[in-house]
Amino acid sequence: METSLPATVTVPGGATWSHVLKRGTALRITDVEGGANVAAYFLNFELPAERFNLPDTLKAQHTARLTRGHVLYSDMGRILCSITDDTVGWHDPIAGVSNAALVDKKYGKSTYQQARNNWRQNARDGLIVELGKYGLGPRDLHATVNFFSKVVVDDEGMLHFSVDHSRPGDRVELRAEMNVLVLLNTCQHPLDPAGVYAPRPVELSISSVPAPRADDVCRMMCPENARGFLMTEFYFL
Repeated sequence: METSLPATVTVPGGATWSHVLKRGTALRITDVEGGANVAAYFLNFELPAERFNLPDTLKAQHTARLTRGHVLYSDMGRILCSITDDTVGWHDPIAGVSNAALVDKKYGKSTYQQARNNWRQNARDGLIVELGKYGLGPRDLHATVNFFSKVVVDDEGMLHFSVDHSRPGDRVELRAEMNVLVLLNTCQHPLDPAGVYAPRPVELSISSVPAPRADDVCRMMCPENARGFLMTEFYFL
């Protein structure tokens, strides 16, 4: 249950956004038009050496996709954020982000000097530039999550992107379990088969939320999550 009115901002397609999401608040990301992709990365703002650990997040919760009830683990076994609401049902944690070479090959090379605000950007460079605002750099960028995108693996191990997976108005909500530096990029998914560069916008809103209770859906997802919450709570004692 939200305890305050949300602050809302729209992030256009192909853009990068960052914010220090405070413990006790939640970030809601809404797909405005459908077909959005949001590459997301997370660090402990107070100790940036502690950052999102994708392998631990997946193996601790025995999953290869993310949805409501799952949490995002740091490399110290603590919980950065919890997924408390989700209308999409499947978010891709395995395919990574686009880079300059991929975008140039797929959509054609473009520069700001030529195209101004319509130039074709890529997620990796956008996230690295955003990290620079906090004194961080390329070595600080590790594996990410792609919200609103679905990638399935066939019997031969090939990855397949699901087109039109997210619908207009779909949302996912992340509750901060510590003070988290959140970085988001809205470039297209690297496996998106569309031959046209057309990244979609998303709406972001931040609200104050109650602390997780003993019967919280994310805490109760699995025994590992209960331990993760306990370790996170010890961090703040």
